[in-house]
Amino acid sequence: MIPDNEVRLTQMTKTAGCAAKIGPGTLAGILEHLPKFQDPSLLVGIETSDDGAIYKVNEELALIQTLDFFTPVVDDPFIFGQIAAANALSDIYAMGGEPKIALNIVAWPNCLNPAILGRILEGGASKVLEAGAVLAGGHSIQDEEPKYGLSVTGFVHPDKIFKNCEARPGDVIILTKPLGTGIVNTAVKADLASREARDEVIKVMTSLNRRAKQVVEQFEVHSCTDVTGFGLAGHSVEMADGSGVTLEISVSDLPVQKEAVELARMGLVPEGAYKNRSYTSDRVDYGNTEECMIDIFCDPQTSGGLLISVSREDGERIMDTFLQAGMETACRIIGRVTKRQEKAVKLVSHL
Repeated sequence: MIPDNEVRLTQMTKTAGCAAKIGPGTLAGILEHLPKFQDPSLLVGIETSDDGAIYKVNEELALIQTLDFFTPVVDDPFIFGQIAAANALSDIYAMGGEPKIALNIVAWPNCLNPAILGRILEGGASKVLEAGAVLAGGHSIQDEEPKYGLSVTGFVHPDKIFKNCEARPGDVIILTKPLGTGIVNTAVKADLASREARDEVIKVMTSLNRRAKQVVEQFEVHSCTDVTGFGLAGHSVEMADGSGVTLEISVSDLPVQKEAVELARMGLVPEGAYKNRSYTSDRVDYGNTEECMIDIFCDPQTSGGLLISVSREDGERIMDTFLQAGMETACRIIGRVTKRQEKAVKLVSHL
């Protein structure tokens, strides 16, 4: 058994956090061969690559089901548990719901002290508690790499569902967390990130999207998703293709974490960013965007923010509400929706 004082969870894995996801191109090729399930009560399935499944129970209630787990993105077990749980809970918020029940998912090496796993589960439980949900069990297996996450069930009114495929021309696009977690975490793993950058990326990843969801649900949300492993590139392409529109993203308006630009220029870019870029390259017009900002645009996010499409008027009201709530530094209007152009997404220097 490895001594506890020598354990670095991030050194036990090849990839970290949502960067460990199977590439979007590979995944799409697998999913296209699955049978198509038909049920009039299945309101959201796999067709639009949304954040979870939604099943209508009755006229007043629909059930959201999601599942997410990954390898350690930090060495501190408690914080890793918080990040993994926040990331899983985010899918419920991205669909307009409230999480109600969570189950742990664990893969654990025999060489590690079980007490470390206990700290991970405590971290996850703290975020489930913060979300107002109930942790009610789970499942564990032995594995060479540690992995943790949650299966989460939430509730939403059938008429108040957020989907990722109903953006409209004239809408503005809002992002509620800064980008760069994959890049900064790559630097952290190599001991090349400052203390300030480490602290910020942990704060971003452990923050629930609950407050942002509670703000935007007061308005008419046309489309919503959370930005995770496929990066802003992949999730904006999904929203644009699903909605039959083009998203124009302003590079100068993108919120970016401390040192992410400098670290990207140094080449500290996770493999997942290159997979995301390859998968979306034929559907994105990069224009004259600087290479480091393309890396940030494609960077796989762990527990990233909500990407929201609303009318311009509601967008302004939402930003005013974020300002009053002290959330304006993280939440930005980053683009607009237009009629479908040649590409699904177009990067511009500014709007």
